Amino acid sequence: MAAHPKKIVLAYSGGLDTSVILTWLKETYDAEVIAFCADIGQGEELGGLDEKARATGASKCIIADLKEEFARDFCFPMLRANAIYEGDYLLGTSIARPVIAKAMMEVARREGADAISHGATGKGNDQVRFELTAMAIDPRIQVIAPWRTWSLRSRTDCIEYCKDRKIPIEVTAEKPYSMDANLFHISYEGGVLEDTWNEPLKDMFRWTTDPQDAPDTPEYVVVGYERGDPVSVGGERLSPATLIERLNEIGSRHGVGRVDIVENRFVGMKSRGVYETPGGTILQRAHRAVESITVDREVLRIRDGLIPEYASLVYRGFWFAPEREMLQALIDDAQKDVTGEVRIKLYKGNADVVGRRSPNTLYDPEFATFEEDEVYDQADATGFIRLNALRLRIRALRDQRRDD
Repeated sequence: MAAHPKKIVLAYSGGLDTSVILTWLKETYDAEVIAFCADIGQGEELGGLDEKARATGASKCIIADLKEEFARDFCFPMLRANAIYEGDYLLGTSIARPVIAKAMMEVARREGADAISHGATGKGNDQVRFELTAMAIDPRIQVIAPWRTWSLRSRTDCIEYCKDRKIPIEVTAEKPYSMDANLFHISYEGGVLEDTWNEPLKDMFRWTTDPQDAPDTPEYVVVGYERGDPVSVGGERLSPATLIERLNEIGSRHGVGRVDIVENRFVGMKSRGVYETPGGTILQRAHRAVESITVDREVLRIRDGLIPEYASLVYRGFWFAPEREMLQALIDDAQKDVTGEVRIKLYKGNADVVGRRSPNTLYDPEFATFEEDEVYDQADATGFIRLNALRLRIRALRDQRRDD
């Protein structure tokens, strides 16, 4: 059995769950608790968290602005890989967890803490993502996951716990779903969405305009790339986080980036998720477009075959695993020529690529033209086809001999 920790860093939001956890940790372990909040662009009011955490028993509250690190070191590498989980999910929640856990571990080291704690439940993916990251950074750290050990089982239990201990919380009506937001996306799960036949309510979506209500006039946006990373929007160079925010704003106006899926959680069950990823959707399509003219065919074919594996590693929490790092090195090597501009047409929920150009383009109209040319001998195709058909011809001849 692990020794009682003396100092614990808690991933803290100020909500019901983490307010209860903070008090429970102090009661259970008689330890100092440091509240840690990561600002990854969730858009929530972070003012007053320090006072709230201290009033609940924290020795201090540390708020870290991780927006640029999140965009530059986590979202952008994932976008370079064109990672999509199970064909639809752009991994907005999955990619946020390692940056939060990494920052927590930095606080734990700096503060001399011997344990960290989180409010993820025992049914979800987040517990895995947080803890795999923590163990990859410092395997000696103790991880406390109250939802897997305490006797509380519901929101009602948590509210009663707060009443009994006079914990200052604001009790609001329970939403018909749970929501999680960051710079890259918003997710909605649970509640009314657990019935997979229920259509998401129109007023549920926080960012994107309903495509039916979006402008009747298309909008065009040009995204500039250098070595696989987006660097500009409409010719204006922007920092990674600002660039994603700008595209979120533009894409949301046109209802871009809504996804409704049933996904397979790492722990085993299926789960329905509804997501808004307007900027990420634009970036994923723009990136593929600039790659299409700058990356060799066979390199793209091999890289695309790795997308499901890479996406699965991110989804399951293996961001700091050697296999993800290996794939990233291979993918990034293929990005050295991915420089150029892509023009996207936004209209009624769609983000369509309508133009692409690059100083490193492999597209040559002299070879591709349907008009007469002097660079390609069409007669060469005869031998090319016959050689590629050789194994097919041999098999067919064998089958004919067998049937005779």
